This record gives sequence, C-alpha cells and structure tokens, in this order.
Amino acid sequence: MKQKASTGPRGDALAKFIDHTLLKADAKAVDIARLCCEAKECGFKSVCVNPCWVSKCREALKGTKVGVCTVIGFPLGATSTLAKVEEALQAIADGADELDVVLNQGMLKSDVYACHCELSAIVRECRAARKGVILKLILECCNLTKDEIVIASTAAKKAGFDFVKTSTGFGKGGATLADVRLMRKTVGAKMGVKAAGGIRDRKTALAMIRAGANRIGTSCGLQMRKLVIIVAAAILAAPALSSSCEVSVGNWAIGGTCSVLRRQVPDGDLQHRSPAPCRLQAS
Repeated sequence: MKQKASTGPRGDALAKFIDHTLLKADAKAVDIARLCCEAKECGFKSVCVNPCWVSKCREALKGTKVGVCTVIGFPLGATSTLAKVEEALQAIADGADELDVVLNQGMLKSDVYACHCELSAIVRECRAARKGVILKLILECCNLTKDEIVIASTAAKKAGFDFVKTSTGFGKGGATLADVRLMRKTVGAKMGVKAAGGIRDRKTALAMIRAGANRIGTSCGLQMRKLVIIVAAAILAAPALSSSCEVSVGNWAIGGTCSVLRRQVPDGDLQHRSPAPCRLQAS
C-alpha cells in the first residue's frame, strides 16, 4: 500500500532548506573540513560555523553553490552593539555569505527602542560592507513571551533583516511549531523564517516547513539525506522491477509504479545503510 507524500519538498530537495551546522566549542579543523565535504555532496544551502572557521569554509567551498553562514554575538546576544558590528564585519571580510545574529533579549525586555537601534546599526554596517549579505536574527524564543516574539520579529523586519530564527540550539528549548507559525504570521510571506534547535529528523523538519519555515538549521542534515540514499540503493538492488518507481519513506514519495517501504525504525535511526531495511512491492 502506497503512502502519499505530505505537503513539503520531495526527494532530497530538503537539502536546499538546510544550514548544515557545527557550532560546538570543541570542533576541530578536521570536523569543519568534513562538514564542508558533506555539504558539497548533499547540496545543502550552507554550512553554519563559528566565526573562526569562516575563512577555512570559504576556501573549502570555493566554486560551489554552498554558502558560508556564521553566528554573531553567539550564543547569548549580550555583547555590545559595537562588538557585534565588528564581529559581523570581520566575518564578512573572511567570506561569510550569511550572518545569524543573536538578539539581546535583556535589551528587548528593557527598552524596545534601544533594541531597534542596535538591530538597525548592525544591518546598516553589514549592508555597507556587502550589499547582498543575508542577515538572520536569532530570537531564542524559549526565553521570550509570545508578545515578545511578535515585538522582536517586527523589530527585525523594520530594521531590514532577511530572516528571523527561533533558537541558538544552546538555550533551554529549541524550535516549536507554535513559535514558527507565530513568527511567520508576524513577518508575512516575503521575509524568511529559520527553524533551529532540536530538529533531528526529516519528519520534524517537514513539520517546521509546513508551519512556515523556509530554512532549517540542524546538525543532523546528513542523517536526513541518508534516507534518500537508502531508498535509492533499494531501487538499484531490484533491476527486475520497472525503472519507473514510487519511493515512499515516511512522508516522502518520488515517482511511479512500485513502492519501497522502509522497515519500522525510529526517525533518525540510520544504522542500516544497505537495502536490507526495505522491501519492494509491485503496485
């Protein structure tokens, strides 16, 4: 019996939504090199790394469509405006295409106007340094009320940010569907919404996209991508079947006259990398 795909990107099109992320304090040069290789192979939208690795990633990804994203004022957002601006300008000079800037939550709660001035200064200086740089504001929604999420999202939009983002991934909570829906409702259809924090499987990523996210920050993008590789291997292992096939894995489907059903394992459990977990059925 076929499973229909739910609304969302098909096949490995999810890769184009993903910022392939490694922000651990103890990440080594070899880890960053591996991250870049994975991003190139999978076609992820970008790699997201700490600022000290930007130039290395820029060199490793030269000639590809994979962008370089870094974080500013990370993870607390409590550095001075000048420090954030200088860090952002250095990142741009090192080759960053996208900057994920952490909101000063205490400032937002104390003085919305001061917060707006900080955001506007960051946007102004970054755009002067590189017109096309993508700017995302990390709200850290777990520390904000619903009203504050609306206020912060509105401030980001007015200041000229391109995206609002749910979380750093280092706070007490990550992305929620309710927060993504609220952010999308607040900023409208033209501005970006990035869901990040606790997104570890394809099912969750798809749910975030359906809720309004058009970018996903995750360190588990490779595992999500491997589900597609498992299915492709299963098809190649069955040459007797028609070359026109429909592939169904969880909520995903591609193609036409036969279906591939994954053995029931938890989302994200990708220990089985051969065709063994799948069975093939003629439609």
